[in-house]
Amino acid sequence: MRNVSPRGLLKLLGAAAALLLSAHFLLSAVLKRTAVPNPLPVEDRLISPLAYRYLLNQPEACRDRSPFLVFMVPVAPRDTAARDAVRRTWGAPRRETLTLFYAGLSEAGSPEQEALDRESRLHGDIVQMDFVDSYRNLTIKTMMMMKWLASHCPYATYAMKVDADIFVNVNHLLRRLQSSPRLGFITGSVIRDGRPRRDPASKWYLSAEQYPEARFPPYVSGAGYVFSTDLAGRISWASRFVRSIPLEDVYVGLCLRVLGVRPVYSHAPPFARSLFAVQRLPYDRCAFSRMVIVNGFRPHELLRAWEDFSRGHADC
Repeated sequence: MRNVSPRGLLKLLGAAAALLLSAHFLLSAVLKRTAVPNPLPVEDRLISPLAYRYLLNQPEACRDRSPFLVFMVPVAPRDTAARDAVRRTWGAPRRETLTLFYAGLSEAGSPEQEALDRESRLHGDIVQMDFVDSYRNLTIKTMMMMKWLASHCPYATYAMKVDADIFVNVNHLLRRLQSSPRLGFITGSVIRDGRPRRDPASKWYLSAEQYPEARFPPYVSGAGYVFSTDLAGRISWASRFVRSIPLEDVYVGLCLRVLGVRPVYSHAPPFARSLFAVQRLPYDRCAFSRMVIVNGFRPHELLRAWEDFSRGHADC
């Protein structure tokens, strides 16, 4: 091996130092251009999947299949009739779809838990977590649903977060999704002009301390929205940078803003009518055949409407 002179060694060391310095400046420039916000402290976030555990779970639901569409339905433990109505209508088993119900805990000492345990053993479609089931905790429930989907059903193509009092035109939805993006996609009734309610008497009250901004970013109404399943894990990740608020649909919109994902308004010609009707509409078979969802159905109303719709919507 040839010996290197002291002078040659100094030249080699100088060249190496120059290369390291150049790499440092280059890396610094790249990091500045792709800066990621720092995660919020846990006490500010208040939402961590690790803080809650499953009391009822269905970890095998996607073990031997990859559904095209997963219906994720938030419910209270007492909503037995609503769950039964969904199972008998748009949530009934199909080759392309999977329906699961997500619940929290009833108040301490409630007899509903034993009934929910029996129902879970019978149907195998209930996921329950150990936080109190309330309107103010819907954000926690939604983020746990996202975490469940990313962990237990990552190869599904789409998921739909949809309330139990919704009429879902499954066939129309499946047809539209065939030509929809498979990544970074979320659609529904998009709200672009939302503002925080500052009246403490409002159900949707947000104090300036909870949310200091004057406007919300675009978000999809929580009554029902569809998204590509890659977003479940990405939204869970983004939640580390977003302070918790009790408006779950706005909160998802805040997570989407972190990700740089804009929700897509779902409409149809000729008048750019929204296909996600978040208001209550009187049942009309042919009108409903052109919608994806309609809001505001009690269990017996959903069963009656579905029976008629299934019998004759193809003639519209």
